[in-house]
Amino acid sequence: MTQRIWTAALAVIGDEILSGRTQDKNVAQIAAWLNVQGIRLAEVRIVPDKTDAIVEAVNTLRARNDYLFTTGGIGPTHDDITVDAIAAALGVGVVFHPKALAVLERYYTERGGLTDARKRMARVPEGSDLIENRMSGAPGIRVGNVFIMAGVPHITAGMLDALTGTLEGGLPVLSRTIGCWVPESEVADLLGAVERAHEGVAIGSYPFFRDGRTGANFVVRATDAALLDACVVDLTARLEADGRIVTADGI
Repeated sequence: MTQRIWTAALAVIGDEILSGRTQDKNVAQIAAWLNVQGIRLAEVRIVPDKTDAIVEAVNTLRARNDYLFTTGGIGPTHDDITVDAIAAALGVGVVFHPKALAVLERYYTERGGLTDARKRMARVPEGSDLIENRMSGAPGIRVGNVFIMAGVPHITAGMLDALTGTLEGGLPVLSRTIGCWVPESEVADLLGAVERAHEGVAIGSYPFFRDGRTGANFVVRATDAALLDACVVDLTARLEADGRIVTADGI
């Protein structure tokens, strides 16, 4: 019986990412968090602050994955259009969530009060639930299989923490790494043969050039620890039989 694989997509929303002014740090932390939940990050798309682009990305990605996460564009300013665009994608209206309003009112009591701009952060697509945000008050949003999150990485991390254990998923992906000072092209056939010999295991090759030498790290991934270990042993043995020196845990 084939193990059910749960997948998620991530839409990173923001002109500042596409322009290079801001470097995204959420892809790695969301991917790592999803793996622990037994969910694989299957694809990532970077989307400009344009309603049509967000609508198209949301409807495409949510349809072919179990979950869709978005980051960015849910702040208090006029160009934060993510909520409106996702509501349009889902064919629903935008409303003020009463719990979000209450949370924001408490948070800003001693921070200048709840202005009209700050109230924007309580707007959600109709039918949404909230994702707790212990860092800055303004909550994230869950509507259907779409999770609308902040773009600021430490705030995103807090929202992920609040979601831990609440999503249905499969087995976490386990991994081990070994490395060799060898051009990956010289062992490409060997890597393919080992992967084919161990059903349920994937081998990724990550070349590098360091200290005037060419090398590669090989990351073996599986959901079953015994399969993973057997593949690493086989791969190590075949590389050594080919005259390569293998470094455990990578170079």
